Amino acid sequence: MLEMAPARVENLRAFDARRIRKSAALGEVTFLRGGFPNPPRFGLEMQMSRSKDIEMLRGLAEAYAEAAADPRYDELRQLWRDHNSLKPVRPLFCLRPDGGEGEVPEVMHRECEDDSLYPLEHQLRFGLWRHAYPDDFIIEPWLSVRAAFTHTGWGVGGDRVQDGYSFKITDYPLKTLDDVDKLVPPRHEIDGAATAERYERVCEAVGDLIPVDLDRSPWYNVWSSDLSTDLGWLRGIQQFMFDMVDEPAKLHRVMAFMRDGILAVHQQAADAGDWGLSASNTLTMPYANELPGPAANVCGVDRKQLWWFTPSQEFTLVSPAMHEEFLLQYQLPIMAQFGLIAYGCCEDLTNKIDMLRQIPNLRRIGVAPVADLARCVEQIGADYSISWRPNPAEMVCVGFDENRVRRIISEGLQIARGTHFSIVLKDVSTIENDPRRLTRWAEICREEIETIT
Repeated sequence: MLEMAPARVENLRAFDARRIRKSAALGEVTFLRGGFPNPPRFGLEMQMSRSKDIEMLRGLAEAYAEAAADPRYDELRQLWRDHNSLKPVRPLFCLRPDGGEGEVPEVMHRECEDDSLYPLEHQLRFGLWRHAYPDDFIIEPWLSVRAAFTHTGWGVGGDRVQDGYSFKITDYPLKTLDDVDKLVPPRHEIDGAATAERYERVCEAVGDLIPVDLDRSPWYNVWSSDLSTDLGWLRGIQQFMFDMVDEPAKLHRVMAFMRDGILAVHQQAADAGDWGLSASNTLTMPYANELPGPAANVCGVDRKQLWWFTPSQEFTLVSPAMHEEFLLQYQLPIMAQFGLIAYGCCEDLTNKIDMLRQIPNLRRIGVAPVADLARCVEQIGADYSISWRPNPAEMVCVGFDENRVRRIISEGLQIARGTHFSIVLKDVSTIENDPRRLTRWAEICREEIETIT
């Protein structure tokens, strides 16, 4: 029998972990165990294995339902509502691990034999870990299943290879801006059979213990609807910056096509009654006194009842004037359909705060690690809530220096005194297999917040 080289085994296992961490919806990924495909199982052995899996999942679901009913979440919901409604509350803080949870044993522990049930196990274990984590994150009292879609993208290919948490693109679909004629308008099309299979699988396992939300909101959301992300993929970031000067009229045609496509697909979802309260998104806790809170299986809602998150990362090196001309003016009609807007992800918005003020329903602004926090705070003041994202490398990803973490957090809190301020640790691609760092980060945040309140 041939044996794999140790390096190959580790590479497969690492690949498996990345696949698990990137799963955002049940049934979207075929999971491996230990880096290798599961052998086929037949007859009574398969039935016994599935029965064992279901029993284990039901135990996790009961624990999750009990955790989600913790009264502290009602207090946190009101804090987030008041924070995002610009009322004076203490600074809030939360973790978005974005991959780092893959190095937390409690999250990655696996007992499921059935690959199709493992995503549910992972979702439950992650939620239970989140419940024990000492930040201001809220675990909701339901599980979510994402619909399966038959139409995604813009109808063109391209050479886009994912390497861990980054993409390498060597062949952009729009070789020239005239290739806009090759793009296919997006459509809101749900695969009913595949969606029902996903949903029923979870409901049959634990649906009598905890509500199961079916999220039918459009595939075209956040990074697939902000225009910036897809323009970077379709044309290339360097190239579209050349286009702004060399062929502005043609670039405007591309942006108008994409804007109209997103508006149309969002309207198709509205006509189908597929927007639900669970679709609100701010990258943190989508609560505000002006809007209904997230809820399971409340569908057919008007988009004016929802938060919407809009990034513009590919435009971070573009001037405010060109950002407005070639991106923001096309994002505005999309954002106008929603109740409140959270704008900004990893891009530097330091010089663009005044530009953002023309978004009528803007409520939350992201201040990225590369941004100048002091200058952003000076411009934003108490007009919007501030979502500050300290550099994860300085926090937990590359070594862990408690004194450095405490100093940075303390300085940020001092700078932001008198504002509606929250701290969000995101893009944590690694914790160097030291989960204790995450806990200490949260403890330090809470200690520093208590010193100023």
